Amino acid sequence: MATHFYFLLQEKQTMAFFSLLMIALGLAMDSVTVSVSCGLILYKFNFRNSLRIAAFMGFFQGLMPFIGWLMGISFRGYIESVDHWVAFVILLFLGSRMIYEQITTRDDFRCFDPTSNKVLFGLAIATSIDALAIGITFSLIDISIGYAGLIIGSVSFILSFLAVYLGSKFKQKMKIPFELIGGIILIFIGLKILIEHLMV
Repeated sequence: MATHFYFLLQEKQTMAFFSLLMIALGLAMDSVTVSVSCGLILYKFNFRNSLRIAAFMGFFQGLMPFIGWLMGISFRGYIESVDHWVAFVILLFLGSRMIYEQITTRDDFRCFDPTSNKVLFGLAIATSIDALAIGITFSLIDISIGYAGLIIGSVSFILSFLAVYLGSKFKQKMKIPFELIGGIILIFIGLKILIEHLMV
């Protein structure tokens, strides 16, 4: 009996981990797309810069579920009603700025810097707001929020680092206005987040 109970518990834990991993992969997709955009803008791959970008994405993806978990069920309706608008406004602003600078500014004076703490903070917040809502749902089920945050943050960190690498390598082979493409991508992500929530 004890052995049977142990295997049932192990199976339950495996399923819980798999479900959490799928959630982490889903939450990481926006961060990955933004990280590709950052990689496209970088002149060449730099390990330190890539690590900083991935760290911002992973940290906030891991932190937001914990903040949402602390908010709990009482604020669930409020968060769900505004999270998509916050993400949309931030991404629209950053994307529009990238496009504007691509069109109006010479290369030597373009100030949109994907390694800037201010820029990365805005990108990380915008792409992790969905994780805040997920954290609220975590407060309703039996789950270790520390464990969940660690999995979500780690997945986002690893995938974002790889995305920056791929983006920077892609740029070295093509001479096209990637800032413009990056801006369009950011706006597209914002619209996607907005439409997905409004369609629910």
